[in-house]
Amino acid sequence: MINFEEFLRLKDEGVVPDDIPPLLQALLLDASGDWDNAHRIAQNTLSQDGSWVHAYLHREEGDLPNASFWYRSAGRPTPAISFEEEWEYIAMALLEKS
Repeated sequence: MINFEEFLRLKDEGVVPDDIPPLLQALLLDASGDWDNAHRIAQNTLSQDGSWVHAYLHREEGDLPNASFWYRSAGRPTPAISFEEEWEYIAMALLEKS
């Protein structure tokens, strides 16, 4: 599997490999501006991690009530950090699991 630095390189290059876990694909899609497909993946991933990515996407979108629901589903508080910091934190957590 890839490490965080390689993942950031993929983000910078706008590359979304097919052979990485779907939630990591969702983060890369979001970073490249494809919120809809990122959301589709998160919405269809029925796990706490899927809820976490789903929450992040709705927070980024500005839909805070919906984001709050998904953060609760993920068992996480709504963060008080920037979107970029949260994106990186989620990516690091998901990469550690993969």
